[in-house]
Amino acid sequence: MEQRRADNIAEQLEELIFNGTFPDGERLDEVRLAEQFGVSRTPLREAFQRLALSGLVELIPRRGAFVRQPGPVELMEMFEVMAELEAVCGRLAALRISEAALEELREANSNCQAAVDARDSDAYYAENERFHRIIYQQSGNGFLTQEATKLHKRLKPFRRQQLRFRGRMAQSMAEHEHIVRALEMGTSDLAANTLREHVAVQGEKFHQLMATLKNAAE
Repeated sequence: MEQRRADNIAEQLEELIFNGTFPDGERLDEVRLAEQFGVSRTPLREAFQRLALSGLVELIPRRGAFVRQPGPVELMEMFEVMAELEAVCGRLAALRISEAALEELREANSNCQAAVDARDSDAYYAENERFHRIIYQQSGNGFLTQEATKLHKRLKPFRRQQLRFRGRMAQSMAEHEHIVRALEMGTSDLAANTLREHVAVQGEKFHQLMATLKNAAE
């Protein structure tokens, strides 16, 4: 219960950072926010920890939590690494994935499609997380799974934000279908390439993401 509350607070704080309510460099007031969310400081501090993992908040000892928007170079570097980690997961999973896991991916995709139809980006992201987590696990490499999961968590607010761009959910859904087909066929290179292209933030997608952050900062 406490963990879920901290997750909810973290997601709400993400929104307030992205929409510019809390600009870059602002100190997050624990007392005021605890009152605003109607919680004790414990789940609030846990929420700060989650945001620190994604780099949206910097925790400075004896000073508090401060909003930190990553710059374009840092964000691009993280997405480049994420795309390559997912490509490796896909390459290995194509060789190792179980039939039960493929069925789970199909189920996650079915739920993703329902979210697209409902235009619910948050519901889509929840199933999207499940989709990617299954692929990490099916790589059969525990260290790779751990590292991919860690970076996925760090990029979560930015990946969620992308889904709000016009047409992105439907495009992501189509990419998911291609990924599942590649895994069903057991084609390592195709699985790697489709996952890399799915995650890579290039061209217009990256400009949109940076414009969102810039508008929030202003």
